[in-house]
Amino acid sequence: MNTCPMPLACDDYELRFESLFQSGRALAFPCDARGGVRLDALSERARQNYLFARAVVGREYAAPIILRCGG
Repeated sequence: MNTCPMPLACDDYELRFESLFQSGRALAFPCDARGGVRLDALSERARQNYLFARAVVGREYAAPIILRCGG
């Protein structure tokens, strides 16, 4: 199941915030190899979701992990 809030437009990586309460639910954002997200490349909704996820790490979402896209 794809739980991303938007289609991933990354070449290689995604930054993924897993829900602490709902198994399989997550927010994911395109990023570079070090987890850097280009905020100006996100839609307004995705930007709001990203900033929310960062703000509630440890309360709603786990610390983000960097995953390689496509495999």
